[in-house]
Amino acid sequence: MDITKELKKLEDSKYKEFEAKLIPNIRKEEIIGVRVPQIRNLSKIIPKEDKIKFINDIPHKYHEENLLNAIIINGIKDYDKCIIKVNEFIPYINNWSVCDTLNPKVFKKNKDKLILEVDNWIKSEKTYIQRFALLMIMRNFLDDDFKKEYLDYPIIIENDDYYIKMAKAWFYCEALIKKWDFAIKYIEERKLDKWVLNKAIQKSIESFRISDDKKEYLRILKIK
Repeated sequence: MDITKELKKLEDSKYKEFEAKLIPNIRKEEIIGVRVPQIRNLSKIIPKEDKIKFINDIPHKYHEENLLNAIIINGIKDYDKCIIKVNEFIPYINNWSVCDTLNPKVFKKNKDKLILEVDNWIKSEKTYIQRFALLMIMRNFLDDDFKKEYLDYPIIIENDDYYIKMAKAWFYCEALIKKWDFAIKYIEERKLDKWVLNKAIQKSIESFRISDDKKEYLRILKIK
């Protein structure tokens, strides 16, 4: 199967314009204009052999190829095989959309191994590897496998890129929702820079998963 050709059959010029505005840090020429649900549907009908060939053939030219690559990796059921493909792929991620799409299901069953990988990713100098590391902690380690030291991971990253700061704010919003007693100390003690702190508070106030009394308290803690 010619996967790129199949993606181009799904091209939507209006959606391409919309996506180009949503992801301004990649060139419009790299965007075909295909919605994610359509890419997910395509992934289900690609023969296994073609999937293997496709995810081995990196880097890709188009944004949608990268999205498809992430979606295929998400479905790999063997952790050891999955982590190899993740580590091969993440150096080529160049935008938040692909980064946020990559979320392998098998990670939730292998958290002891995953946290060792996160420790390596967090030390990377590449923006989207760092963002990916933050999302993996947020998505996998703020529930039953939580340790309070995990809340320090965003602080370790010294990167002022907008998409890193947004990931940090998202992270602490989720932490406030799931681990309030631990996370609120980072707000009260102002361990975060002003922008991240205020954005985390804003996201928390907008969330329906935080009670009104906690929202009122967070408003007081906002840095003016």
